[in-house]
Amino acid sequence: MGTTQIIKQREDLWNLYTKKEEYNSPFTDEYERFPYYLSNHRDIFEPTVSKFLISNNLELEYPENKNFAVCFTHDIDVVYPKRIMSSTKAIIDRKFTDAFKLPFSKTYRPWNPYWNFKQIMELEAKYDAKSSFYFLSLNPEEADFNYNIKDLESEIGFISDSGWEVGLHGGHESYNSLTDIQEKKRRLEKVLGKEVIGYRNHYLRFIVPNTWEFLSKAGFKYDSTFGYSDCAGFRNGMCHPFRPYNVETEKEIEILEIPLTIMDRTLQENYMKLGLERAWELTKRLIDIVEECKGVITILWHNTEMRGENLKFYENVLKYCYENNAWLTSGENICNFWES
Repeated sequence: MGTTQIIKQREDLWNLYTKKEEYNSPFTDEYERFPYYLSNHRDIFEPTVSKFLISNNLELEYPENKNFAVCFTHDIDVVYPKRIMSSTKAIIDRKFTDAFKLPFSKTYRPWNPYWNFKQIMELEAKYDAKSSFYFLSLNPEEADFNYNIKDLESEIGFISDSGWEVGLHGGHESYNSLTDIQEKKRRLEKVLGKEVIGYRNHYLRFIVPNTWEFLSKAGFKYDSTFGYSDCAGFRNGMCHPFRPYNVETEKEIEILEIPLTIMDRTLQENYMKLGLERAWELTKRLIDIVEECKGVITILWHNTEMRGENLKFYENVLKYCYENNAWLTSGENICNFWES
C-alpha cells in the first residue's frame, strides 16, 4: 500500500471514529436521531477501527483471564403496564389469566410482569453476571412518565446494594439540555443515596458531540447511548470503550463511551424485523466478532421484554457468552476497569 493510500485509509478511520458525518447533519429521523440508513459507512457489522487498533498492538487483559467482556444493560421505561392495552393484548394472545391479573398489577406487585428486577438479577446470577439498570426520573408532566422514582427507592437500593448498577435513563429532552440532565441526575441520586455515574438516553436520542459534552459537564463517568436504534452493530467502528473526540474544539471529551451494540427492539418488530432465528444468528455473529477483538459488546434488554420467547432469547445470550469465557458485567464495572 502506497503512502497516499495509507493516509487516505487513516483519514477514513479517523472520520469514522469521530463520526464526522454526524456533525450538523441536515437530516434526522422523527426523534432527531442520526439513523444508520443515512450513514455513508455501510459495513456496520465490522468493528473497523477496533481491528485497526489491534493490528497496531492494542492489547487487553480482562479480570480472571476472560476472553472478552459483555456489558448487560436494561432501560426501565415502564414499571406499570398500561392496563387496557395490556389486558386487550393478553386476550388476543389467549393469555386469559394475564388479562385478569393486569388491571390489578399496580396495587398487587406479584401480578405485575414489569416489576421484575429481582427476577432479572436472579437469572443473571445463574451465569455469574451483573448488569446496569437505567431508570427514568421524570416529572409527571413529561412525555412517557410511567412511574415516580421515589416509589422505587427500596427496589433501586436493593439493586445497588447487591452489586448491580443503577444508572440514569435521561428523558426525551435530556440529550440536548445540560440543565435537564443535571436535574434528573440529582433527583435519582437523592433517592439512591449515592453518586450516579452511568447514563443512557431515552429512545437513544443523541447528538454528536453535544450530548457527550453535556454528560461530561454533568459529572457522568460514562455513557452507553451511542448505538443505532434502526440497526445493530458498531456505529463508529469500535467494539471497545473509548474517549470521544470533539473535532470542532479539537479536544478529547472527559467521558467514556461504552458503545451500544444490540438492542432487543432493534432486532425484531421495531426496526430490523429479523425474527427470532435470524436475530439469534446475527447476535452470535456479533458476539463472536467482539470475542476475536477482545472487545466489549453492550446488550440492551428492556425489563418489559423479559417474558416468553424474548426471555429465552436473553438467557441464550447469557449462556452463550458465559460458555465462551466472557466477563459478564455492568457498565460501572467496565468503566472502572477501563479507567484503571
